Amino acid sequence: MILLLLALQLMRYRRVLSVQARNQLIYGVLQKQAGIITQARSKYNPSDKLTTENTVNKQESIAFVWQNIVNEVSLVLKDEPMLANFLQTTVLDHNNMGESLSFHLASKLSNQAIPFATLRPLFNEIFANEQILYAASRDIQATVDRDSACSVYSTPFLYFKGFLALQAYRVTHQLWQRGNQSLALMLQHSISTHFAVDIHPAAKIGSGILIDHATGLVIGETAVVEDSVSIMQSVTLGGTGKESGDRHPKIRKNVLLGPGAKVLGNIEVAEGSMVAASSVVLKSVPAHSVIAGVPAEVVGKADVDKPSKVMNHYFKPC
Repeated sequence: MILLLLALQLMRYRRVLSVQARNQLIYGVLQKQAGIITQARSKYNPSDKLTTENTVNKQESIAFVWQNIVNEVSLVLKDEPMLANFLQTTVLDHNNMGESLSFHLASKLSNQAIPFATLRPLFNEIFANEQILYAASRDIQATVDRDSACSVYSTPFLYFKGFLALQAYRVTHQLWQRGNQSLALMLQHSISTHFAVDIHPAAKIGSGILIDHATGLVIGETAVVEDSVSIMQSVTLGGTGKESGDRHPKIRKNVLLGPGAKVLGNIEVAEGSMVAASSVVLKSVPAHSVIAGVPAEVVGKADVDKPSKVMNHYFKPC
């Protein structure tokens, strides 16, 4: 018994030493990178207007976002030692954004049914797809550009569940298209449980999407969301009953969906329109219109061509 207790004490001591050794290693890396970090602090400016849309190609766009994330995390890590292990393992231990994102999502969504060791290689494979990773980079850029609470690239990547749920949906969508529908539905369940966001794997969603706050978002099986759309919390893109087939809304480019908006049925919200908060939309919406009420009616024209990018909920009355 005494020997067993001594062995347990030794195991605990070794564990403490291993944690301390890892932290010392992290801080050693930081010391070696001090010159790089200082240089990044002097050069990095969140207000710089270079964006993914200004880059030459998809690879450059992805690299631009990833470099910003690495620079920002390096600065935060120096100022917030309590986050050292999280930031190191989630970002700085990885060679690119795809590897980092797959690690981050697999860590959050793994469970006893689908452990991390199973999810991580799957996510790695899917995020190796340049088109999917490019969509993720545009989603981050959209968040930085449109969300007044976000001024840096690492914030949505690390902490915003709207962004993370959207990227996890992109994994389920790929699985659905491959014919792995049961696995896609299992992951959809995990996403809904963890992020309070329910997006069917068969839904079609473009890039440059902002999902702000995200809680309570529902997007149905045959819904379509085109590029550069902004979606607030508690939005539903749903059906109207038990009909089958193509039964969900089609949201076109540059649309702004306000908090609590419900868009129901196989209808179209045309380009550049805005759906006001808590509206229930049961019929198609003309381009560049503002629709509000229960049931919703056209009440004005959008002040700008792209409401989703300006995030202005005001409008010109009819």
